[in-house]
Amino acid sequence: MNALQSLASVLRQTDAVLVSVQSSRGSVPREAGAWMAVYAQGTVGTIGGGRLELDAVAQARNLLLQSPAPAPHTERYALGPSLGQCCGGEVHLQFERVGAADIPALQQRLRPPHWPVALFGGGHVGRALVQVLGTLPMDVRWIDSRDEIFPDPVPETVQCEHSDPVQGAVATLAPQSCVLVMSFSHAEDLDIVAACLTRQRAQGDLPYIGLIGSRTKWATFRKRLQARGFSEAELDHVTSPIGVPGIADKRPEVIAVAVAAQLLQVTSI
Repeated sequence: MNALQSLASVLRQTDAVLVSVQSSRGSVPREAGAWMAVYAQGTVGTIGGGRLELDAVAQARNLLLQSPAPAPHTERYALGPSLGQCCGGEVHLQFERVGAADIPALQQRLRPPHWPVALFGGGHVGRALVQVLGTLPMDVRWIDSRDEIFPDPVPETVQCEHSDPVQGAVATLAPQSCVLVMSFSHAEDLDIVAACLTRQRAQGDLPYIGLIGSRTKWATFRKRLQARGFSEAELDHVTSPIGVPGIADKRPEVIAVAVAAQLLQVTSI
């Protein structure tokens, strides 16, 4: 259950005070748009922890006791000695009483922008990767040519799709999709990468094309793709191996974290 689902679950039972970062200056724990909901028995989300969050929780619980509910208002917090923090910045927090009737509007308002990701391949790394990406603001289109390959359930932000031939799905990917290629077959991988480069040549809307495998695999693919007419500049758009550098562990779960981190660098989410 993600934070928005947890918030909805809480609000069906009790009111809460939504505390959100409206603006900030200097060094601060969280960016504008970050939020937490405070209710009598707990909290959902975070505005950065530490004394700032502790004081905000206390203020929110005080507001919960007031009747009638106060109007939404904003307070300034300086992150200096008075808060026992040395960030040096300042944060403006909005306090807003919310309840069950506000759930639909809050789900739209608080949902962060999601980046489209196309994941080709339902193998071990693919399965590990969707679990990581399912916790991030990314909408994943998970594609494989094999029937009955996908697990059930999958995260709510993951859409499973059968495509045969598998590279046929490339033409219908959402613009600005980050593409990850890790099918069960090197032949399929090659066809998917070729389809992505063809689309990139025509539309220029795939910011990241990542191919799983060794440098030797990519060197072989590079020669074959050159033979298909792709230029050096076009081939330089492919990232292979994938994942942030410096991680040698080959367990699927570790690869998944390294690849997710690289996607976050590309998308700047």
